[in-house]
Amino acid sequence: MEETTLEVDGMACDGCEENVRTALEALEGVSSATANHTAGKVRVTHDGTVVDRQTLSGTVEDAGYEVAS
Repeated sequence: MEETTLEVDGMACDGCEENVRTALEALEGVSSATANHTAGKVRVTHDGTVVDRQTLSGTVEDAGYEVAS
C-alpha cells in the first residue's frame, strides 16, 4: 500500500471533506481517504499498482475541487 497526500483547494466544510472522501474511496485500489478542509489536504491510502496520483487528482477535480500541482 502507498500513501499519497494531495493539496486541495475549494474544500470549505465537513460536507466537502465527505464529498472528496466518498469519491476517492469509490475507486478500485483505494483503501481509505481522509480529507481536512482546514489544512486543505487529502491523504489517500491505495494500491499503487491499481491507481496512481493522476487518477486520484482527476477524481478530486471531477468532484468539483482543485488539486494543487
